[in-house]
Amino acid sequence: IETALKIYRLDNYVYPTTEQGLVALVEASTLEPEPRNFKKGGYLPEVPMDPWGREYLYLSPGEYGEVDIYSLGADGLPGGEDQSADIGNWGEDDNS
Repeated sequence: IETALKIYRLDNYVYPTTEQGLVALVEASTLEPEPRNFKKGGYLPEVPMDPWGREYLYLSPGEYGEVDIYSLGADGLPGGEDQSADIGNWGEDDNS
């Protein structure tokens, strides 16, 4: 997902907004800012689900970086420990 977002940004000069969501990687959004150079076929064939079968959450701008992509863990609730802990891209080293 993060790689697809980076390619989207390279093509369109901005990340999709929170309102456009990750579905903007599959089909061109009609919400502003509309992508000017949306790649034919999109950036992902479909938006993947998290390991527990739920949609990943997306914020742009993010609270921890340019964009946040995260799952609420096994329990689907904010916070938690072990398998119920939130998992996000903000813990990764990002050189962008």
